[in-house]
Amino acid sequence: MSAVGESVSVASQQYARRVVPGERVHLDRYDPADTQGLTKDEGRDLLQQLDEELAELQELLYAAGQHRVLLLLQGMDTSGKDGTIKRVLKEVNPTGCQIMSFKSPTPIELAHDFLWRVHAKVPEAGQLGVFNRSHYEDVLVVRVHKLVPDAVWRGRYSQINAFERLLTETGTILIKCFLHISKDEQERRLLAREQDVTKAWKLSPGDWAERQLWDDYTAAYEDALRECSTTRAPWNIIPADKKWFRNVAVAQLLVEALRPHREGWLAHLDALGQPQLAALREARGERAGEDEEAVEDVTE
Repeated sequence: MSAVGESVSVASQQYARRVVPGERVHLDRYDPADTQGLTKDEGRDLLQQLDEELAELQELLYAAGQHRVLLLLQGMDTSGKDGTIKRVLKEVNPTGCQIMSFKSPTPIELAHDFLWRVHAKVPEAGQLGVFNRSHYEDVLVVRVHKLVPDAVWRGRYSQINAFERLLTETGTILIKCFLHISKDEQERRLLAREQDVTKAWKLSPGDWAERQLWDDYTAAYEDALRECSTTRAPWNIIPADKKWFRNVAVAQLLVEALRPHREGWLAHLDALGQPQLAALREARGERAGEDEEAVEDVTE
């Protein structure tokens, strides 16, 4: 881990594919197995560098308390949301992290607007938060399974954009990642879980039923990526067939989102620390004078 105040140099090549606001997205044009020429060994070394820098930046984020970070992960089943969290945040301090997983809404949550339960889980200042699934389920699952009228879920695109604008204008550093996995790779992972007793608990008959709706989900994701990729809160498409490359791409996005704030956080911490240091020096000076008088009293 690097010491606070030192910088770590990492590769400048971008491994995530940023969605240009308003761009029509065709997911079949993005290769889920793409590694952009990066080898697995190179990826391992790069991820180690990113680990070190992320650990330093998260320490500054936590200490300065001026911003909050929200990493939002979406993707088809088995795309690796849990694995990404486990590996990418490997070196950060758990004290400064909040992980939220959104399941089917409860009756109480359904009695409110769809953003109510999500807004309440946005991390506080100084925290690095992760949403494992998010408010986007309300334009994905809700749409595919026809849980609300078309007019309702279509109206949510602009509501989501307004919500994310509120977040980014009030100190939230928002990083949105779509983990792009192929249908064939999903099948391999589902079958592998059946053979692994430590992962079989994740299985559900519904996993295979949802696969039958792959094209519907793809269309829903393509529309969400187009409608909700904005200048302040762009979507990033992460090739996710190769787990190691997925981790590198997400870690790079996190580091590059936090890095511009580093000097500001250091300056803020310096400003906070100066009065404390002055008080400490003054206290020590008073104590030193008291000690000298005590020594004189004893020698007399």
